[in-house]
Amino acid sequence: MNAIIYCRVSTDKKTQETSLARQKEELLRLADKYNFTVIDSIEEQVSGYDIERDGIFKMLDYFSEKKANCLLIQDETRLGRGNTKIALFHQLQKLRIPIYTAIHEGELELTESDSMVLQIVGIVEEYQRKIHNMKIKRGMKKAVSEGYNPRQNLSNSNKAPGRERISFPIEEVIRLRNNKLTFDEITKTLNGLGYNVSKATVHRRYLESQNT
Repeated sequence: MNAIIYCRVSTDKKTQETSLARQKEELLRLADKYNFTVIDSIEEQVSGYDIERDGIFKMLDYFSEKKANCLLIQDETRLGRGNTKIALFHQLQKLRIPIYTAIHEGELELTESDSMVLQIVGIVEEYQRKIHNMKIKRGMKKAVSEGYNPRQNLSNSNKAPGRERISFPIEEVIRLRNNKLTFDEITKTLNGLGYNVSKATVHRRYLESQNT
């Protein structure tokens, strides 16, 4: 696997630089043990309670862009402390990124309390998404019942000769994308409202709207 090494100390004192070097050395040995390819080694001197860290954003970019698929840290406190640690654990879980620690010489095993908190966070997030989608669905049904016609808001409908363009409310797609919904979630919402449209079509129309 392609790995990211993340090292952190809480102060910017010169004496802590040796701690960063020691962490990196231990993690390079861990990478060799599991035959991981180290893509980058990120080192920071900042509080573990601070989530606004350039190194953390850089690390998450590697994982989001699928340039790396596992994380190496000395121990869980190097990643973060308190709520920051839980938030980062949750994000890495969503990205399906395994965490290996030097202190365990293998994959991190979460404590029972951390696992319980993450389960609760996941359940709450899922219900928030469901409630949000239900509100959208109710709002769309109400708009249609009051005379809203999606066809009136479609542009360039005369530029696709030979095949009738599928009509659906593109402005609603834009609004949902601005609310961070995925194209899969948007497509399911539209299908639930009776619009027989594919994810590919939703994505293509969205790009068209952005280009115009």
